[in-house]
Amino acid sequence: MSATIKFVQGNAACAEAAIYAGCGFFAGYPITPSTEIAELLAGMLPENGGKFIQMEDEIASMCAIIGGSLAGSKTMTATSGPGFSLMQEALGYAVIAEVPCVVASVMRGGPATGLPTKVAQADVMQARWGTHGDHAIIAMTASNIQDVFDVTVEAFNMAELYRTPVVLLFDEIVGHMREKLVIPSKGERDVVERLRTSVPLGKDYHAYLPREDGRLPMSDYGAGHRFHVTGLFHDIHGFPSENPEVVKNTLHRLIDKIEGKRTRLARWKEYFLDDAEIVLISYGSSARSALEYVTTCRAEGIRKVGLLELQTIWPFPVELIREKVASANAVLVVEMNMGQLLPNVKSAMHNPERAFLANRIDGMLITPADIDTFVRVVDGRGM
Repeated sequence: MSATIKFVQGNAACAEAAIYAGCGFFAGYPITPSTEIAELLAGMLPENGGKFIQMEDEIASMCAIIGGSLAGSKTMTATSGPGFSLMQEALGYAVIAEVPCVVASVMRGGPATGLPTKVAQADVMQARWGTHGDHAIIAMTASNIQDVFDVTVEAFNMAELYRTPVVLLFDEIVGHMREKLVIPSKGERDVVERLRTSVPLGKDYHAYLPREDGRLPMSDYGAGHRFHVTGLFHDIHGFPSENPEVVKNTLHRLIDKIEGKRTRLARWKEYFLDDAEIVLISYGSSARSALEYVTTCRAEGIRKVGLLELQTIWPFPVELIREKVASANAVLVVEMNMGQLLPNVKSAMHNPERAFLANRIDGMLITPADIDTFVRVVDGRGM
């Protein structure tokens, strides 16, 4: 079967990718600007042997996909800022219980109701630190429709590989703009399937005992193995434990399996970085304007500007940032918030005083002209 070509919006590309990746269950609640993901999957999942449920709220939605995953399905929900806030406690449950699932947050302006129909990149820190306690998380983003498809499939793959929730941080413009999408034929793109235990029924199954490669084989609820799932720290059978050694080792493993693989998990695109004197770091729809700006600068010979577009935001790719900006005179972080990613960029640099914010926070897309204004100010400092 050959690839399928469609002209779709970003939210539709996310839904198509979920089906391609093998999603079998979606539970969600409508919220602008992510509603189209739920609306489309309400039709697509039953057509592909899956199930869709509209829940009473976002708390229930997150809990439902955790249950669906434990029962054996690849699962997903979609929301935006306020709904994402409601999901945070259950997101932490999925982290400690090591339940693979995907959460798409199509970002808008906040706090509170904020700007429900306008663009912002306001959930970056909520994705990282919204749930309480020490933990690690994977969060990915994209700037065009084809990449939305690709990173969504990646998100499902990473969720299964590392038995963890994975967050997709798209934004309103990416979610609602329309572009060409090429959906690869089945088998053309790798899809990671659920790793199920080979322990025979009646034998001792350790639900939280990693293999040598770090992966945790799962058994579906009802499959016959005895194990426990809890939000408490737990032993290898899943039963609660306050043993200091168990707690310490479990927490280290939960964090190390993600933070310890920052380089392996990093996804990015780069443009004109080889000789760039000014490096722009951006993501999502902001990166589209940043790319237009650097392309124009290079074509017209105005200044040596390059772009590093991040697709993996968490775990933050420290080593990648440090390498790519090492020879730059200045770094501008282009994002539509008050600088949520900027401190992390600074912390990765040997010369953090050379990093600056280029932002817009009024619900409108940051433009190449906006970026040029910030670059001219930084250029004027003689960096």
